[in-house]
Amino acid sequence: MDERIDIDWTSCQGHGLCAELLPEHITLDEWGYPLVDKTPVPTRTVKRARRAAANCPVLALKLTAGQRT
Repeated sequence: MDERIDIDWTSCQGHGLCAELLPEHITLDEWGYPLVDKTPVPTRTVKRARRAAANCPVLALKLTAGQRT
């Protein structure tokens, strides 16, 4: 199973910390909300992705298991 980044849009307040911690997968739109690429998180990046999810001020960032393609 691959892990993918998911955003809880009802919780996200656009703090932008996720983009600072994981810039290779998350950028910000013009209002400061995250834009997530839909690619699986590589094994070498999973630890940082988990840290980004844990450090989100409103816990809106999640890692979810996805199917391998």
